[in-house]
Amino acid sequence: MATPSKPEACPSVPTVDEIIMRTVGLSKNFGRLEAVKNLNLELRRGEVLGFLGPNGAGKSTTVGMILGLVAPTAGSIELFGQRLDGNRWAALRRVGAIIEEPAFYPYMSGRDNLEVIARAVGGIKQGKIEEVLDRVNLLDRAGDRYSHYSMGMKQRLGIASTLLKDPELIILDEPTNGLDPAGTKEVRDLIPQLALGNSAVFLCSHLLHEVELVCHKVAIIKQGQLIACAPVKELLSKGHGFQIVVEDLSRAAAILSALPWVKSVKQEGAYLVVDAPKDSGALLNKALAEGKIFASELVGRTSSLEEVFLQLTGGENGV
Repeated sequence: MATPSKPEACPSVPTVDEIIMRTVGLSKNFGRLEAVKNLNLELRRGEVLGFLGPNGAGKSTTVGMILGLVAPTAGSIELFGQRLDGNRWAALRRVGAIIEEPAFYPYMSGRDNLEVIARAVGGIKQGKIEEVLDRVNLLDRAGDRYSHYSMGMKQRLGIASTLLKDPELIILDEPTNGLDPAGTKEVRDLIPQLALGNSAVFLCSHLLHEVELVCHKVAIIKQGQLIACAPVKELLSKGHGFQIVVEDLSRAAAILSALPWVKSVKQEGAYLVVDAPKDSGALLNKALAEGKIFASELVGRTSSLEEVFLQLTGGENGV
């Protein structure tokens, strides 16, 4: 996909009000390498924003800048209405993040590990540990040693540790990385709950199916630049097409490919996948009938987020 002349801006979901994170013209250079270019994002309370891009696209650099670990070359970051460069520590106290696999004492229980963290953080109210354990569905296993936890339980305990201070912005970087299907589902089911009420979630993940299920909005970057940002349903609707079953696939493909408003026709197994406007089903059927080909099946098909991602990034599937 060609680099847009005007940088994309990430719209907000209109049903939620307060913006708690905004980047304006955010850029970072490492020597001659432009890791992030003029990035404009907005995240509002109650939202889960999926942040996607091929390997090396600038996702980790962006997260580092939001957390104050990497200094921007240009642009600004606002958290809770205040520029990060002017009031960093006050703003970051309201942020919880899991960037890598969380580290805990293996010989201690989940509850005891959280108590250690609570003492180190300070100011954690009475009963908060039980509250966050219940929130991540670990209360029944809170007395078990951490070393006996499954990978999914360990990741949920990590999320619980970030909830101790009631963060308003929760940043999760590959939270299901290395988990088996059961652990992935456990964490996936938890993520939308984290954004309920007063919080929002900024989610980096390479599991596009999971992002499609839990995110309100998706931002996609390539070579450091935002190339798409929209509600998930809107992105998926752009990939609308049709699945058609006929006897003579080759001849049907030639007829449909000749139509000027058909973007592409490809064969997948025993049917054709046609990229065409969503209201063109009758016209497709008519064109086939005029060519003496009659479809036994013609149904609308919406692309997955993975298909849209690959189309936008030119087939770069490393995220």
